[in-house]
Amino acid sequence: MSIADAGRHIRHVFVRDLELAARIGVYASEHGRTQRIRVNVDLGAVESGEDGVDDLDRVVDYSVIVERVRALVAAGHVRLVETLAERIAAACLEDPRILSARIRVEKLDIYPDASSVGVEIERLRAATCPPPAIES
Repeated sequence: MSIADAGRHIRHVFVRDLELAARIGVYASEHGRTQRIRVNVDLGAVESGEDGVDDLDRVVDYSVIVERVRALVAAGHVRLVETLAERIAAACLEDPRILSARIRVEKLDIYPDASSVGVEIERLRAATCPPPAIES
């Protein structure tokens, strides 16, 4: 499913295959150590301003998203990949221009015969929060 939508003025902002060392897991063998995870973020963001204006302030800055993900992972032990995915989605949706957040969190070293295991979620801005007006 495509996230970008010209008719609705929605831009697709993404982060692909961000690998981090995380303290994550419910089992005793996963406590007190880090393990590799991969995070993917897909955001639907309202386009703002005039096309072709080369100004970082008018777009969702993916470096801000990456730093938020890194900070959440560094904050301490999380039991479930689902919990981490929810926290990342909530952090992304703090930006009022972001209407949707699809987050995938994968553990990379759980099974030798599987490249990864994990979860993908999608969260939408609450219907009670109208999207920001599009500037022209």
